[in-house]
Amino acid sequence: MKGKTLSRREFIHRTAAAAASALAAPTVITGTALGSGLIPPPSERISLGFVGAGWRGNDLVKSLWNFPDVQCLGVCDVFKSRRESTAGAIDKHYEKSMGKGSFKGCRRYNDFRELIARDDIDAVVIATPDHWHVPVALAAVRAGKDVYVEKPLGIAVTWNQELRKELARTGAVFQFGTQQRSIARFRLACELARNEKIGKLERIDVWAPGMIAPGHYAKLYADGGSTEEIPVPDDLDYEMWLGPVPRSPYTKDRCTHEGTNHVYDNSLGFIAGWGVHPLDIALWGAGTDNKAPVEYEGKGRIPTKGLYNTISDWDVRCRFANGLRLHFMNTKTARPVVEAYRPFNQHGTTFHGSEGWVSVDRSKILAGDPALLKSEPGEKELRLYKSDNHSRNFIDCIKSRGETVSPFESAFQSYIISHMSDLSIRFGRKIVWDLDKEKIRNDEEAAPRIHRKIRPPWKFLGSK
Repeated sequence: MKGKTLSRREFIHRTAAAAASALAAPTVITGTALGSGLIPPPSERISLGFVGAGWRGNDLVKSLWNFPDVQCLGVCDVFKSRRESTAGAIDKHYEKSMGKGSFKGCRRYNDFRELIARDDIDAVVIATPDHWHVPVALAAVRAGKDVYVEKPLGIAVTWNQELRKELARTGAVFQFGTQQRSIARFRLACELARNEKIGKLERIDVWAPGMIAPGHYAKLYADGGSTEEIPVPDDLDYEMWLGPVPRSPYTKDRCTHEGTNHVYDNSLGFIAGWGVHPLDIALWGAGTDNKAPVEYEGKGRIPTKGLYNTISDWDVRCRFANGLRLHFMNTKTARPVVEAYRPFNQHGTTFHGSEGWVSVDRSKILAGDPALLKSEPGEKELRLYKSDNHSRNFIDCIKSRGETVSPFESAFQSYIISHMSDLSIRFGRKIVWDLDKEKIRNDEEAAPRIHRKIRPPWKFLGSK
């Protein structure tokens, strides 16, 4: 349009529409028309910035950098060594894949606000410690970016509500890091439950690793984490790492994988960080209009020694508004319950119906009647959103402006289950959640705990 300069985001929207139109016509497009070979020119690629360059952040980088219509332009981490390592790996990857002798296209940042301020970045991938998920996402969405947010959603209901408001205001695309929705066996289990192939759904078992778990999480927590203050290493901007949560002494375990996941100042623990995966599948298959349960009664163990003080073991009984029951457990608690009907795995979701059951985890799908697993939904039966690649789904939705397979509301509702379960255990009594008003209905002492105070000078609620 003469006299008007298109923003990068407007360009993406118009390119998506043009691409859809082109697909409808029998037009032959040569490889060179898309750039070098089959690689689109830079102006037509989705440009990404990454905030958080730990092990999970690096996994996400590698899940995205091979797409020819994606380019990774920036990496932010408060550990200098991490951002240098990840950005360096991106540069080497592009140097090799594009055949350029000295590709230096990925910039390094200590402050995520500098990365988000770039006009040439379309979307931000967030894999920080839990307490930074929502603040960084809010800043990115307010700056006109789409966001991929690792789980869990956050550490406070009120923070999450603010992000929901900004997503609605801006129309930003949101993908949650519950990648099980992009694995076929999980979709099948949910379709079997939703289409009542096991009869009327009556209850759901959900279980996930607690603080101590086998396999990948076989880290010893015997000492509970050191509380001895030591000097902050030169490699780390600890003040930025803390950000909006309470100031606390730096110890050798605080900014590790364990400290990040199991210190209550900055995390709900694995009741949210791991629990969100099978809980998300439970909601997907429950057919409750993507709403969390309304009642929570739980018991559990909270360590009293050392640094780690999130709930380590839990056993929570939940009830949905329609009467459906959900039993949420950590791995140790769940073993005798689950072994009564299937071989055990450290995590999973089981749908129990009036005529049978179906159970799914990352290694397998099982059913009381194995023949069910070969069935396909009928013509008039429900088929759930199909995605075979979580990262690709995010990129495709940036282009189409459609909803992702793991949208915000599913993230919010699964978070509610974790948070209310946590509060029920901490207060030792039933918690009743008001779905409409989104507040705790029965407990004046627990009700304020849906919010976390924000440490000055950080501000992100009610501001743009």
